[in-house]
Amino acid sequence: MEKKLLLGNEAVALGAYEADVKVVSSYPGTPSTEITENIAKYNEIYAEWAPNEKVALEVGVGASIGGARTMVCMKHVGLNVAADPLFTVSYTGVNGGLVIVVADDPGMHSSQNEQDSRFYARSAHIPMLEPSDSEETKEFTKLAYEISEEYDTPVLLRMTTRVAHSQSIVNIGERKEVGIKEYKKDIPKYVMIPGLAKKRHVVVEERENRLKADCNSFDINKEEINGDELGIVCSGVVYQYVKEVLPNASIFKIGMVYPLPIQKIKEFSKKVKRLIVIEELEPFFENQLKANGIECEGKNLFSIQGEITAGVIEKVLFGKEINVAESGIPNRPPVMCAGCPHRGAYYVFKKMGLTVTGDIGCYSLGAVAPLNSVDAVICMGASVGMAHGFEKARGVDASKKTVAVIGDSTFIHSGVTGLINAVYNKSNITLCILDNSTTGMTGHQDHPATGKTLKGEETYAIDIVKLVEEIGVKNIAVVDPHDLDKAEKILKKELENEGVSVVIFKRPCVLKVKAFYKPFNINENCKKCKACLKLGCPAITFNEGVMSINSSLCVGCELCTKVCKFDAITREDK
Repeated sequence: MEKKLLLGNEAVALGAYEADVKVVSSYPGTPSTEITENIAKYNEIYAEWAPNEKVALEVGVGASIGGARTMVCMKHVGLNVAADPLFTVSYTGVNGGLVIVVADDPGMHSSQNEQDSRFYARSAHIPMLEPSDSEETKEFTKLAYEISEEYDTPVLLRMTTRVAHSQSIVNIGERKEVGIKEYKKDIPKYVMIPGLAKKRHVVVEERENRLKADCNSFDINKEEINGDELGIVCSGVVYQYVKEVLPNASIFKIGMVYPLPIQKIKEFSKKVKRLIVIEELEPFFENQLKANGIECEGKNLFSIQGEITAGVIEKVLFGKEINVAESGIPNRPPVMCAGCPHRGAYYVFKKMGLTVTGDIGCYSLGAVAPLNSVDAVICMGASVGMAHGFEKARGVDASKKTVAVIGDSTFIHSGVTGLINAVYNKSNITLCILDNSTTGMTGHQDHPATGKTLKGEETYAIDIVKLVEEIGVKNIAVVDPHDLDKAEKILKKELENEGVSVVIFKRPCVLKVKAFYKPFNINENCKKCKACLKLGCPAITFNEGVMSINSSLCVGCELCTKVCKFDAITREDK
């Protein structure tokens, strides 16, 4: 059998291929993005980027009812956006298997919260599987479709950052043709009006009780007996760390994290003197075990915050200190790239002393030093509503010094409705759309305003200016964020307008365009005024009294020349 070294996300894609998945709809979000990007490489699978996760899941539900095995992928906060259809598709069940992959981010490597998606499985009464390496990821993906169709239910597949972005050996199998299931009109099953939904709720409860009983015999829930002194209950990547740190402990490895195989765990607990639940984030397992009369330890030892690592387990159980400093790894805070078009916009915002309601994307980095321009970031699309609420709370005078900031992809995702609300409710806000023609932070994915599909096909590109006009915005301006003087002049004008104004800062992502020029130098005219440092460009440094530009980082964007008053930044030619 052929073997490959694959990321967990690549293994999900391979599992979808081998399971004969026909339709995939997703929205990019780290750490889930690479799943759909790799699925797009299979010609046998139709794959798309949807405008947001709710739409993606609705597409998935339609494809499933139509008889196709379907997958929908998103990160944990995206599952919040998709929660509306999620809870109801639990009632309808499926036709073709439906698997929803959700990637949690313990430690918040690229997220605004540490949401534990296992609670969605319990709340929506949907089974959830969690693999611990790439091989399991592929096999659990295939198993999820069997469970989905056997029990007439959507299935959640929970990934976490470490499994999604770690590599391990995977056995490559064959694609097993399943085909499209016959579609039959079934109003009582698929039309969730109250009278019919009440009857389907009974079906959901019966299904869940069946799964609770059956999961005790599932092979993915298994015990490893290595002695009777210590037993560990765990799942996912934590299993790998437990194996590394506690080779002599007996382990109960949970593969189906909801519903739990309570009877099987209860039997395991009787074989050990001490039982510890080690799980990332909330005491999801621990509380259920205790509620079923199983004595165990857990969050009295381990934190509900951050990742569980081998080092954490060693510290908690053996008192070994984790000394990160000894590793020699320097602190590396995130920063906007050299040449990033967002830098110019935030430089102007700070210069003007504006209050900025921000959003999710590369431009969130406008909050860090030295720009320090963002006042609040909550979730995708929230900037517009926050600015509107800020104005309603503090009055029109406050709105003269307040802007909402959002990217082009996020505006399409969920900013449009916020703008509709602002216009409809006669707001006085200024929205700045930072249009860099891509979904930048997750790796340059296309969206409905770029004119390209996930598979690179030409398609209709939404004209953001026309869209904003049709919403009812009268005051619209487009400016290059690297034209600092013009940007400031336009912003001052729009902030004085009555009603809603929109300023579109339009310049492509520097990494997407890849049109770099010769780097700049700092010459003898430099007065060390440090005005250029206020841009926060990683290529410009001041060290031991010397101002310099790192030629390996500088892309020649010219922004620094706009703030230098002494002609101290030059290059020989373009």
